[in-house]
Amino acid sequence: MKSIRVVCALALIPVLALVSVHGLPAAASEDPKIVSQSIVIARSGTQPSMRGDAHNFTGAVRIDPLFLPKASSRVSAAYVTFEPGARTAWHTHPVGQTFIITAGSGLVQRWGDEVQEIHPGDVVWIPPGQKHWHGASLTTAMTHIAIQEELAGKNVEWMEPVTDEQYRK
Repeated sequence: MKSIRVVCALALIPVLALVSVHGLPAAASEDPKIVSQSIVIARSGTQPSMRGDAHNFTGAVRIDPLFLPKASSRVSAAYVTFEPGARTAWHTHPVGQTFIITAGSGLVQRWGDEVQEIHPGDVVWIPPGQKHWHGASLTTAMTHIAIQEELAGKNVEWMEPVTDEQYRK
């Protein structure tokens, strides 16, 4: 047991020498930037769910916020659940959007492209400024985590509703 402690202590010598040579703080608590920040936990169920606004969504849509931008961050995220047949209106994101399908079956379409099916585990990237829509399939609900950034305080530009004809293509 004593020999293991000696070997472990000897293994730390190069690390300690590197820290002192490069002037790195010996402990993170000595860095005032790190001391002034703390971990924030938003407990599940503490943020109220919202219904998707009828101007921006067709059908029943529930939005469960995960987080809003904090300090220097511009990123926000939410769980979005679309009941069967529900979908967004056409829209764009100034800095793009990523969504991760977590349950169900859905559809996504970029303006001018074919409708594509999306399933749990799929990660979808919508480039900045691309007109698109997304939602559940006709028969199955779909939930995804939507992640987007703000630009000049705005993360989405809503447009016209997706017609039933566009949705069913």
